[in-house]
Amino acid sequence: LQKLIHLLQATDDPLIQEQALITLSNSAAFSVNQDIIRNLGGLSVIGGMLSDCVPKVKEKALNALNNLSMNIKNQEEIQVYIVQVCRNVESAPLNSDLQLAGLRLLTNMSVTSHYHHKMINSIPCLLHLLSEGTERTQIQVLKVLVNLSANPAMTRHLLRAKV
Repeated sequence: LQKLIHLLQATDDPLIQEQALITLSNSAAFSVNQDIIRNLGGLSVIGGMLSDCVPKVKEKALNALNNLSMNIKNQEEIQVYIVQVCRNVESAPLNSDLQLAGLRLLTNMSVTSHYHHKMINSIPCLLHLLSEGTERTQIQVLKVLVNLSANPAMTRHLLRAKV
């Protein structure tokens, strides 16, 4: 895991980055590895890949963070990327794998109300995706919206959103 994280830091080759992110993502499916990746500084390295200009690299980084977000301590570190993830969802092509990867991460990060406030500005986008997206996109958006709607503090923002 440490070598994969170092590899991500050391290369600019998108194909190598993708493969390293896929491997980290698969490793993160095991809870023991989630702690190891965090303790090795992997969350910030993976999070840094969200600003990459190659869509497939961003998508794989989102998938890795999604698997890593199953851990409360990891969520505390991942939450700094929520606004960026929301921007990626908004700017990604409609119904793309990149957009779906971002929505899956937002779903996990919205299970508790701790980070809902960071998603407020994206509510109009989520409602637009609910209207315009394919069934797969709509289902993922609904999961985020259901999580947000469970928080009474979000009611006003959800009802006032411009659609």
